[in-house]
Amino acid sequence: MDTAPSYIRLYEEGLLGKKVEKAYSFLEKCSVCPHNCGINRLKNEKGFCKTGLHVKISSFFPHHGEEFPIRGYGGSGTIFISYCNMRCVYCQNYEISHLGEGREYTPEEIAGIMLYLQKEGCHNINWVTPSHVVPQLLKALYIATKRGLKLPIVYNTSSYDSPEIIKLLDGIIDIYLPDLKYLNDQHGKKYSKVKNYPDTAKEVIRLMHKQVGDLKTDERGIAYRGVLVRHLVLPEGISTTKKVLDFLRSLSPNMHVNIMAQYHPFYKAFNFPELSRRITEKEYREAVEYAYSIGLQVIDN
Repeated sequence: MDTAPSYIRLYEEGLLGKKVEKAYSFLEKCSVCPHNCGINRLKNEKGFCKTGLHVKISSFFPHHGEEFPIRGYGGSGTIFISYCNMRCVYCQNYEISHLGEGREYTPEEIAGIMLYLQKEGCHNINWVTPSHVVPQLLKALYIATKRGLKLPIVYNTSSYDSPEIIKLLDGIIDIYLPDLKYLNDQHGKKYSKVKNYPDTAKEVIRLMHKQVGDLKTDERGIAYRGVLVRHLVLPEGISTTKKVLDFLRSLSPNMHVNIMAQYHPFYKAFNFPELSRRITEKEYREAVEYAYSIGLQVIDN
């Protein structure tokens, strides 16, 4: 069983550096994410994501609250990236994702963070909300690999990613942790302020699964490769849960999914009556039971 991160082979073959160069070309007329703002982030211009050339980070630490295959025993080396390319009205971390809490770091400094998390005994490096800063993170990864990084990368995303960027990540990312919010375009526009969320999310999750397949774990139950999808159950059927689960089942009968129950009204959710309550036990139970009934691999925290 080969559990070595894929990017090490790319680095040894001289291909990782070329992927970094290719990624930076997306910044000049920014098309790093589906917003395609077209601004020059190499000159520190800022578009929808409010991020120019430099990556803002809120915090980084060994995280023991993720799913067990991700956190394991030593924790997941999470790097919480500030800002986001979505504007979910119910965002639980709006101070980070909407207001940009944190400070800017260079790729060299981010490389140091990753090496620090490795030294702390983390099982992986977990990029949280990376969709808008992939080029800078890849440069940091290149530097960290040169300095001895050997942990798999977890790409922890809301799934509003550029398919071209996901294709570029082939051979770099070993563990994809996408969040599939809903498969209703109007919900994407109304509650997350983005266009074409369902089609975009489905395409990128297909690409992710094609690259790394179903979740694979070592003898300790810790993930080293594959896809684990998160799905937050929202009240009043807003999360279109059955559609989401049917889609995941269509990709693989062994797809791993974490059906999450922790929704509570937050941030601007009270402006929307349908989002202004917690979900019921019945709503959550029906979601989990349906996932089991179609054969999905249900994982919890």
